[in-house]
Amino acid sequence: MHSVLIIDDSEINLTLIKALVQKLGGCDPVLFADPLRALEWCKDNVPDLVIVDYMMPVMDGLQFITAFRALHGRNEIPLLMVTASDQKDVRYDALIGGANDFLNKPIDRAEFSARTRNMLSLRTAQKHLANRAVHLEAEVAARTADIRDREKELIFRISRAAEFRDPETGAHIQRMAHYSQIIARNLGLDERQQRLILEAAPMHDVGKIGIPDGILLKAGKLTTDEFEIMKKHARLGYELLAGSRSEIISAGAEIALTHHEKYDGTGYPNQVAGSAIPIFGRIVSVADVFDALTSERPYKKAWSLEDAVAFLEDGRGKRFDPLCVDAFLAGWDEVVEKRQRFQDVVVPLL
Repeated sequence: MHSVLIIDDSEINLTLIKALVQKLGGCDPVLFADPLRALEWCKDNVPDLVIVDYMMPVMDGLQFITAFRALHGRNEIPLLMVTASDQKDVRYDALIGGANDFLNKPIDRAEFSARTRNMLSLRTAQKHLANRAVHLEAEVAARTADIRDREKELIFRISRAAEFRDPETGAHIQRMAHYSQIIARNLGLDERQQRLILEAAPMHDVGKIGIPDGILLKAGKLTTDEFEIMKKHARLGYELLAGSRSEIISAGAEIALTHHEKYDGTGYPNQVAGSAIPIFGRIVSVADVFDALTSERPYKKAWSLEDAVAFLEDGRGKRFDPLCVDAFLAGWDEVVEKRQRFQDVVVPLL
């Protein structure tokens, strides 16, 4: 059923046009003698066709067209203006203002039927295209979500593969990923970036796959030479993940390479400093260190939350980006909740 809006200050003309519209079949005429009231109706309703007279008091047809076209989503609605056959200047102005076609006074029934049917056919095609676009958009969104879910599963499995050779637990990557998301949110990153770091952060230590067991699993302190080998995991992780067309894996490559850089430039592997360290690397540095400090390992006891926070604050401007530390502490209640939620068990990222 097509909704046909008819605006004319003459009741006789309204009655005539209404009758002609009803003869078309499948149309619901909506009548207004007052163009201002018609315009108010249009703010909450979208007609399929507008038929408006030119000569009206208070607001003429040209003014109505301009106001109608200014409403959101009304640019494509077919619009017929009713004018006298000798009003060519009015027609030119109407075309510029947004009219699609014209009806001459007195209205010829055959001409009316042809022009209105053409306009309604145009509107039907518009609706079909719009519905098709919505359908295609939904299909693309569904397929994209499926691809992203598969990426997330692969990423989680890759991250867990590194952990099978590391005394760190599966819960560690969950906690530090959620801590990273909290920091990102409190830094003002948009929701897409927040989600991206949540999904990419678990890959931060994937390069440990390439570190010998004798070093990776050593219970005591590493020697200088052993530590130099251990540091290679940052670049190994980057080389494993770099070059992917996946946004998540590319972000993981950046995080793997940069999360051991220090704000003062004394980190590794490239000794970059300050804002030269990508923001994801600066964020994950805080999240990873805090969770490592507060987690028990075969070679150390877990630090208290108070001592770990003191370590972060002492490292402001040295090891850590001060803004990232502040953002982490600003979300403290949520940090504690995530720490309690992810207790050394594998729980899929939400």
